[in-house]
Amino acid sequence: MLITIKVLGPGCANCQQVEAVAKQAVRMLGQPAHIEKVTDRSQIMAYHLLATPGLVINEKVVSAGRIPTEAEVTTWLADALETV
Repeated sequence: MLITIKVLGPGCANCQQVEAVAKQAVRMLGQPAHIEKVTDRSQIMAYHLLATPGLVINEKVVSAGRIPTEAEVTTWLADALETV
């Protein structure tokens, strides 16, 4: 099962940090994942975020406006694997 992860934001330092946390969580979990950066404002608005950076796992917004911890992202990834 390939997990899809999207990092939503303009590409700021916080967005880059969220991407790094997501990549580390994927490595820790040992599951294949596709990580995509979404910088297009209209695509970001489609997720109804009030603040960036945002993190979307399998088309579900799991975080917005903050940098989640690696443990949080790992938990969200594990939950995404269970729901498939």
